[in-house]
Amino acid sequence: MKILLIEDNQKLAKSLKNGLENEGFAVDILLDGETGQARLRSRGEDYDLAILDVMLPKISGLEVCKNIRQLGITLPILMLTARDTTEDKIIGLDAGADDYMIKPFSLEELLARIRALLRRPAVVIPMELTRHHINLNSSTRKVFYLDTEISLTLKEYSLLEYFMRHPGQVLTREQIISSLWDFSFDSFSNIVDVHVKNLRNKFQKNDGKKLFETIHGVGYRFKE
Repeated sequence: MKILLIEDNQKLAKSLKNGLENEGFAVDILLDGETGQARLRSRGEDYDLAILDVMLPKISGLEVCKNIRQLGITLPILMLTARDTTEDKIIGLDAGADDYMIKPFSLEELLARIRALLRRPAVVIPMELTRHHINLNSSTRKVFYLDTEISLTLKEYSLLEYFMRHPGQVLTREQIISSLWDFSFDSFSNIVDVHVKNLRNKFQKNDGKKLFETIHGVGYRFKE
């Protein structure tokens, strides 16, 4: 899952980014409302969730939220604020936020709120996926192949889940990087190829058929 964090407190933003990335999320950070609004308008479909501080330079978080909702952008928005009055919460929710958290908060609470928001998309996403004798559970983050649990790194797990949610689709390296790495990542890196090779080594089919097909000059496809 990919998150856009719009927070002008750089120390807090870096801390949240590190904590969320340790949990397997890809996180982009922006430091003001104007830039955040522009990113959501142009690349909102790249993200699964936006975390938005209320008090931002240039354009407030409330205005950003209200403006992108008026544009029909529906991705979940979690607002962050130091204000804890009922009136402030109502204003945030009325602006179009899906949830509202009061600073300071623990990373554990933030993760719980994120999981709750990501469980209610417009189309229900199954928490458990099974294809080609691979069973992946998004809730426990455990993966079994032929009834044997497979140990995966965070990125290997994220890549496998991405493939299993798009079976039969040709996925370009740019699509994969955009979905699983942050915005500043070098798109010319061969990191996707390395992770696909690792997955191939861990999920070899007994009949010799490849689960992860290379589409030369384009990217990869997970067998449908």
